[in-house]
Amino acid sequence: MPQEEPKVWYACYGSNLLKERFSCYIGGGRPANAKRVYPGCSNKTLPEKSKGITINGELYFAKSSKTWSGGGAGFIKSDFDKNIETLGRMYLITQQQFIDLVQQEIKFEGDFDIDLQHVIKNRSLDMKNNSWYGKIIYLGEDENCPIFTFTNEDYLKNEINSPHEFYLKIIIEGLKETYDMNNAEIESYLKNKVGIKGFPIEGKLPQLIKNRM
Repeated sequence: MPQEEPKVWYACYGSNLLKERFSCYIGGGRPANAKRVYPGCSNKTLPEKSKGITINGELYFAKSSKTWSGGGAGFIKSDFDKNIETLGRMYLITQQQFIDLVQQEIKFEGDFDIDLQHVIKNRSLDMKNNSWYGKIIYLGEDENCPIFTFTNEDYLKNEINSPHEFYLKIIIEGLKETYDMNNAEIESYLKNKVGIKGFPIEGKLPQLIKNRM
């Protein structure tokens, strides 16, 4: 009987909070209102399960994403603070699916592999490939499976940019789906994030939250 491939948790905090959007990374396809088609993983089996997770890295929005019409993408600061609570979601997938996922996120062409045991040992890995999400962070374990997330190696304080409405709406729906939050709770969570507070999108938050996709 073939040995089952090791499982890992992929922890996200941005648009992948919404299961439908994350499924494009696994099965391939173009998320609603996005401008990029994802090839998917070599193994297109959907996640075995998912659950909420609190990440102690501060969520912010930066850079200009062509996928999301020039709006900022979500990142977390890699200098964790136990007083910071970013609401995430983690999916139980195979180790190879996670590696395929990272390869799609960093848009790397060719053969690609990650020594996840090295990441666990050192708590993180800077891939140094000039990608937006070049830092993999080990967050611990759950159900005897390691938890990984990724972000930029640096805090992109000079590239802060508000998210496009389409992108932010997916995050809002993902929060509703993962945490069953009400409208007031979602607004309270998002309105002070760097990249939202003080930008025009802050004033649109209540309506975005109120309107379903």
